[in-house]
Amino acid sequence: MNQRMTIFTGAILAGIIFVGLMSAVLPEGFFADFLLDRNSRSLPYPVTVQNIMWIVFFIGAGELVVRYIQTNKEILQIHKNLLPEDDTTLLRKQDLGSLYKRVKGTMAEEPCFMQRLLSRCILQFQVSGAIDKANSMFNSSLELFQHEIELKYNALRYIVWLIPTLGFIGTVVGIALALSDAGSAQNYQDPALLKQLTQSLGVAFYTTLLALLQSAVLMFALHVVQGMEEASLNKVGQYCLDNLINRLYET
Repeated sequence: MNQRMTIFTGAILAGIIFVGLMSAVLPEGFFADFLLDRNSRSLPYPVTVQNIMWIVFFIGAGELVVRYIQTNKEILQIHKNLLPEDDTTLLRKQDLGSLYKRVKGTMAEEPCFMQRLLSRCILQFQVSGAIDKANSMFNSSLELFQHEIELKYNALRYIVWLIPTLGFIGTVVGIALALSDAGSAQNYQDPALLKQLTQSLGVAFYTTLLALLQSAVLMFALHVVQGMEEASLNKVGQYCLDNLINRLYET
């Protein structure tokens, strides 16, 4: 939890720093309007829709970093050699006491899939002495872990949805301001008015375009990282199946 809060805070700061640097580098021009809405008339700069979107984007990126770190942590558990990996060892009920203590000893403040899966299966076999019940516990735990992974990405999916929504809001506000200017004009045939109106409408649509690009990047990264985390769970399941479930021996 402390690591998550640290990354969350760092993501917000990174977003603010990014906006500040871009504001200094891009004081005017197309990219300043597209990326930052530098000459915004709807909100006082730097509190613009684009800048808010950038901060939300960095928060989403920080959430992806949290999931990526956890995925690597899950994969590392396989290399701790918690189970016998030779071709001859069988595990009887009386052999599992020391193995259970070893597994519990490696549990961190936030236990990984490996330790949770092993401890459940070992306890089930020690209580029942039946391989089929241990195997049933193994399958049920994997299903619960898969659902747990899905739930961990809910906040990130909301962020991916939120960014385009902010973009649409910015576009609607920009169009409303442009139409308001047109409605208060004295001469509708004035070329300057038409130029200002088209420029305002163009800037209004930049927010939606930027939002869609940011959302596409986050969605791609989400699928990649979630796929990696699900693959790590599969590797943990295969390791436990090969080196625990298939080695259990009923005496």
